[in-house]
Amino acid sequence: MSTKLWGGRFTGPTDPLMEAFDASIGFDRRLWRADIAGSQAYARALGAAGLLTEAEAGEIVDGLARVAAEWEAGAFRIQPGDEDIHTANERRLTELIGAAAGKLHTGRSRNDQIATDVRLWLRDEIDRLAQYLRQLMGVAVERAAHEIDLLMPGYTHTQPAQPVRWSHWLMSHAWMWQRDALRLDDLRRRVNLMPLGNGALAGNPFPIDRAALARDLGFDGHTPNSMDGVSDRDFVAEFLFWAALMMVHLSRLAEDLILYSTQEFGYVTLADAYSTGSSLMPQKKNPDALELLRGKSGRVIGDMTGLLVTLKGLPSTYNKDIQEDKEPLFDAADTLSGALQIAAGVLSTLQTKPEAMRARLVSEMLATDLAEYLVRRGVPFRETHHIAGAAVRLAETRGVNLAELGLDDLRTLHPAFEADVSRVWGFEESVERRDAAGGTSRRSVEAQIAQLRAWLELG
Repeated sequence: MSTKLWGGRFTGPTDPLMEAFDASIGFDRRLWRADIAGSQAYARALGAAGLLTEAEAGEIVDGLARVAAEWEAGAFRIQPGDEDIHTANERRLTELIGAAAGKLHTGRSRNDQIATDVRLWLRDEIDRLAQYLRQLMGVAVERAAHEIDLLMPGYTHTQPAQPVRWSHWLMSHAWMWQRDALRLDDLRRRVNLMPLGNGALAGNPFPIDRAALARDLGFDGHTPNSMDGVSDRDFVAEFLFWAALMMVHLSRLAEDLILYSTQEFGYVTLADAYSTGSSLMPQKKNPDALELLRGKSGRVIGDMTGLLVTLKGLPSTYNKDIQEDKEPLFDAADTLSGALQIAAGVLSTLQTKPEAMRARLVSEMLATDLAEYLVRRGVPFRETHHIAGAAVRLAETRGVNLAELGLDDLRTLHPAFEADVSRVWGFEESVERRDAAGGTSRRSVEAQIAQLRAWLELG
């Protein structure tokens, strides 16, 4: 007689290669805690429905606690017939308590069991990742508050564009991360629905109170349709999209800081804890932590793409293809766990170089301010844009900086220029003029800091 959970219909042996190809215990073993919690709750539900005696339900719950203790202590021994985490736990439970263990699977399928396990596991992962993300945001916010007086070039197309506050740059990333945090919170609500009680696909034939079972497991509710409930992996795909976009945002931070840490920029120096050296060139200090954040974004994007390709052609309802959901899910969650903590470490320990930032501020970055000077005197912006461009060209022709053009030079371009045009050439004054909400003025950046601080405190 087959010892497999599904083996009653079969008489011939399974090809050993097929055994290995089919098995998932090598990766789904990490679901042991969720699997045991789900099984304990299901035993209690069976007891409440009169399908187990109080003694049997208690024996199963206690036996599963003993199995959990073995996993916790690293003493659980996987056996050759343990094809997945469900088989392994039920096999060990049977060894510990005997025949009563065989009643646990009443009305339950591995289809609704694994869907429940993954949701339980992912719910905890989301909570952990959300905490890491908020810590990263907190680092950016507090650093922005502390270094608000630092000015640096802002860039578009990787070309120097306008002066901004270093804190404004920090907050630009923090706002990206807040969107990530909001998406993760929203996703958690869809993860936190219970498929248990759906059976294989058609529902549970016994009077299981699914609402009570969901409350027992801390779910917000249960899935409304059994066919959809066992096959739905939208929540995994959503998490992988979230993870991919989160890594894209971390990659953009990394790319900025890689540039800023080069000798050509010199705006920041990374801590030794997040850098490595060269095996050949002793002078090198490489930003490996940042390069890995950038590189691993491609890996997580691949996790997302792989799952979507797996799901795109599946017929209803559960198919073994869905077993391929867990490895990309686990990989993405593990990668994000490390990436968020590394990013926070890099950002909290890097050293800024205010003098280098200031040295790269040049008057050509104030060409827009020159155009805006004329706007304040009633000249249409489209016209002032061309006038400012002509001033830049004139300075280039003369071989001087834009700020070195005299009033007489500027008046050859437009008569509205007055002596007070000299005020245009102050970098601090330039950033302070960007005072509309969301701008780079001190007041605006301080408002951003206060807003994110308040949001973090609410969380």
